[in-house]
Amino acid sequence: MSFKKEINRRRTFGIISHPDAGKTTLTEKLLLFGGAIQEAGAVKSNKIKKGATSDFMEIERQRGISVATSVLAFEYNGIKINILDTPGHKDFAEDTFRTLTAVDSVIVVIDVAKGVEEQTEKLVEVCRMRNIPMIVFINKMDREGKDAFDLLDEIEQKLGLRVVPLSFPIGMGYDFKGIYNIWEKNINLFSGDSRKDIEETIEINDLTSPELDKLVGEKAAQTLRDEIELVDGIYPQFDKDEYLNGELQPVFFGSALNNFGVRELLDCFVEIAPKPRPKHSEERLVKPDEDKFTGFVFKIHANMDPNHRNRLAFIKIVSGEFKRNTQYLHVRHNKKLKFSSPNAFFAEKKEIVDISYPGDIVGLQDTGNFKIGDTLTEGEILNYKGVPSFSPEHFRYINNADPLKSKQLNKGIDQLMDEGVAQLFTLELNGRKVIGTVGALQYEVIQYRLEHEYGAKCIYENLNVHKACWIETDNKKSEEYKEFLRVKQRFLAKDKRGQLVFLADSPFSLQMTQQKYKSIKFHNTSEFD
Repeated sequence: MSFKKEINRRRTFGIISHPDAGKTTLTEKLLLFGGAIQEAGAVKSNKIKKGATSDFMEIERQRGISVATSVLAFEYNGIKINILDTPGHKDFAEDTFRTLTAVDSVIVVIDVAKGVEEQTEKLVEVCRMRNIPMIVFINKMDREGKDAFDLLDEIEQKLGLRVVPLSFPIGMGYDFKGIYNIWEKNINLFSGDSRKDIEETIEINDLTSPELDKLVGEKAAQTLRDEIELVDGIYPQFDKDEYLNGELQPVFFGSALNNFGVRELLDCFVEIAPKPRPKHSEERLVKPDEDKFTGFVFKIHANMDPNHRNRLAFIKIVSGEFKRNTQYLHVRHNKKLKFSSPNAFFAEKKEIVDISYPGDIVGLQDTGNFKIGDTLTEGEILNYKGVPSFSPEHFRYINNADPLKSKQLNKGIDQLMDEGVAQLFTLELNGRKVIGTVGALQYEVIQYRLEHEYGAKCIYENLNVHKACWIETDNKKSEEYKEFLRVKQRFLAKDKRGQLVFLADSPFSLQMTQQKYKSIKFHNTSEFD
């Protein structure tokens, strides 16, 4: 197959939502259609010990939430689909924001009963800033929830989207009869049995036909006719170009748990979703069909395989072909590296691939060369941008609970921080280590993983810090800067890259310090160099 054809048959997307809207369940059902798994593990039910295919960390199985972005790939109707399943929990939002730099489009999952929730708003805002094409999937239609039109209004108002329904529910909750697929003009009847053959759809080109009354009953049929007439009247016609430019968002209804409405979503997605898109680097715009390979690291994950203490750097391929055992330039280090076993993923199952194309995600074994945001090329100096570290909101000292294991603890902290789980600051005054996170739940994850993956125990101690600011000055020899270093010594630390950070203990002291030292700049993200 030619290089151009390979690019055209790829679709790389992320699934985003508020926790518990059914994102991981939807991912599973999509894989089921791709023939990638035979039986979906009910994500919540503890009776089924399988757990969801995409939640591979022990802590995720225990809590029933996703805390790391997993990468899954499968084939469907000749199209190669790469899904990035992101954590919904707000404590892991940073991982999700980074993942959004690596996707070409997004599916937003919304719970029919809860409607648009806070985390969904934040994530959609990031997609809107980047004009990422979005499809909305309204989930859990087999439960009682909000009226379909009210929900569509809420999505338009709260998320600032322009929606167009491409399927529509017939009833809801106890009265849920099925879904009318506006896109393909057919009806899918709901039996409530997720094991039945999911392909049964009945073609209905004319909603006025008496056949409809027989299928769903007169009352439901009449309601559907009225509602579809309303849909035609209120919402714009679907326009593929507007969708691809991020100006129009198709909406589908369904129940992922019952495998209902998922095929409609997938069939339409495969047809309309964007192929791999060009990406801006600091130097120029890079197009997928260029001959030369380029790609960037958007995530690092340690210990994907608990039997081997390994680290994987996830690379999104932007242009050209990535070949095994070929030398590529690591731009930040300015050195050539070659990879003998690049991995493609299916949750924690990995396969070695000889050649990968734009849109694919490849996992490279990493011995500590990579950081998030690094670029690999065939020799050109390029830097892909847009993967910053944010100022953390929670700070704690991390102390060793077992003096015999200090080596393991240091190694564990080092590797987890490279992954971007949290940020490490070392105090200038006494060398104590401080961990800063965006959400409090990360402390549990770090403690758990240090113990189970590195055999090291740690305890935390509270530290009163309001914000971490990265420090920049034009003149390190100035008297003002020297005085700042002397007076604020107890509040200064270095981050993992050796950049100087000021840990302000209150909004007031930060403001006073900024007023007093006018020549020094205080930054809230680490990407200012």
